[in-house]
Amino acid sequence: MITSIAMHCSRCCQPISQKRWALLYRECLDCGDKTAARLAQSRTIVPMHKSNYMLVTDLNLLKGLNK
Repeated sequence: MITSIAMHCSRCCQPISQKRWALLYRECLDCGDKTAARLAQSRTIVPMHKSNYMLVTDLNLLKGLNK
């Protein structure tokens, strides 16, 4: 007996296409875009002078590095 898996977004419960579900995405395109935008705004990588790159997650730290 084969049971069908409910293919719905984990955030808004909208249906997700079978191809997207097969790629292990559990959010619809709209919710996925919102999640990606939120993650992109929360961090950035800054090249330091005569040093390596630094991951910055605090905006105040980023402002302080530019002084």
